[in-house]
Amino acid sequence: MTQPSAHLREQFGDIDVYLFDQLLRGRIAQGMKVLDAGCGPGRNLVFLMRAGFEVWGVDENTDAIARVRQLAASIAPRLEPDRFRVERVESMSVEDGSMDVVISSAVLHFARDERHWHAMVREMWRVLAPGGILFARLATTVGQARLRPLGGGRYVQPDGDTRFLVDHAQLIDATTALGASLVDPLKSSVVHDQRSMGTWVVRKAPL
Repeated sequence: MTQPSAHLREQFGDIDVYLFDQLLRGRIAQGMKVLDAGCGPGRNLVFLMRAGFEVWGVDENTDAIARVRQLAASIAPRLEPDRFRVERVESMSVEDGSMDVVISSAVLHFARDERHWHAMVREMWRVLAPGGILFARLATTVGQARLRPLGGGRYVQPDGDTRFLVDHAQLIDATTALGASLVDPLKSSVVHDQRSMGTWVVRKAPL
């Protein structure tokens, strides 16, 4: 007998629950062009592929792109393999203003420094169409008292991982600099004595 959890994973993969929330609220809908910037092996793309979304993905890891291409071939063979490319988020070959949604799930906190962080954000913003949504999940400093700063915006978190961290004020400043509007209030989920993960969802102004 198939376990319910196995059936759910088959349908939805390991989709970020906060991204799933955007789907439930109709902000990401069929007919939209969706780019997963830093897609890894495609954990956030399983449902989108199955549901017939137009999806693209980039990742600097060659093995990850090979796996997401295999995933597409098995559940959405209509998607051309070259939609999934070995590229860095800060230097994508995607056309200007061509995507309705850009997903950045657990990517921005791997920035080398503040300059790199902003370069990735600007590039994702470049490819986003007017009225489009940038969905980002990223590590933050919110609620964490035992961070060890390394300089350049990087910290050792209580769980021992090194990440580039931002606070909510920095995300508000970035929103303003982009000329964007918040789709949702900023949120950070605090995992006690380990890490804090924030959700930053912003919309590009329509023409």
